[in-house]
Amino acid sequence: MKRVLSRVVLASGVLLGITAVPPSFAAGAAGPVKPDATKGAQLYEQGDAARGVLACVTCHGAAGNSSIPANPNLAAQSHEYLYKQLVNFRPGEGGKEPTRKGVDGAASVMSAMAAPLTEADMQNVSFYLSQQALTAPATATNEKSVERGQKIWRAGIPDRNVPACAGCHSPNGAGIPAQFPRLAGQYPTYIEEQLKLFRAGHRANNPMMYQIADRMNDADIKAVSDYAAGLR
Repeated sequence: MKRVLSRVVLASGVLLGITAVPPSFAAGAAGPVKPDATKGAQLYEQGDAARGVLACVTCHGAAGNSSIPANPNLAAQSHEYLYKQLVNFRPGEGGKEPTRKGVDGAASVMSAMAAPLTEADMQNVSFYLSQQALTAPATATNEKSVERGQKIWRAGIPDRNVPACAGCHSPNGAGIPAQFPRLAGQYPTYIEEQLKLFRAGHRANNPMMYQIADRMNDADIKAVSDYAAGLR
């Protein structure tokens, strides 16, 4: 059944967040500055002990293919989205709290990981991961909820003004580069947790996603999260 669910490819709305084009890609007097994937790979795999930067591979797996459901797959995600998330884990200007927090509003473990990163580090690591293949995607596992998840993904929940997820994250869950993240092959428990964090306001880096998640109940969230994981 897992094999069947993981092959489902479907159609048409909005789920885990808009991205912003990072400043290093904005054209300036000297033209756009391209991140360095080689430096990103080195930092991802080895970290930088002298600066207190831990190797990302420890939690997110080789080339961004995580083997731990609590830690998301990062391979094949758009670099703009990854960059934005790293920025959002860090305090804002004037010492404002990060807009991405953890369960119950506690500081996310990623806040400590992102703190020592420079602008170049975040750009380079994000760019490196965007070029990696998702070789170990998660799959859908709940046969009983597939119909409900499919309906929400394709058509949303009209009576509660929940839009179809596929409209923004694409029919096959691949997302739209520089705008909406990839959800296909992501761990369903991770997607579920993020939707609940949006709903609770603890993940406050996308007002649109807060409004959408706020109109969904636990069963809606669980069903569409599982369904999204199985898209290819």
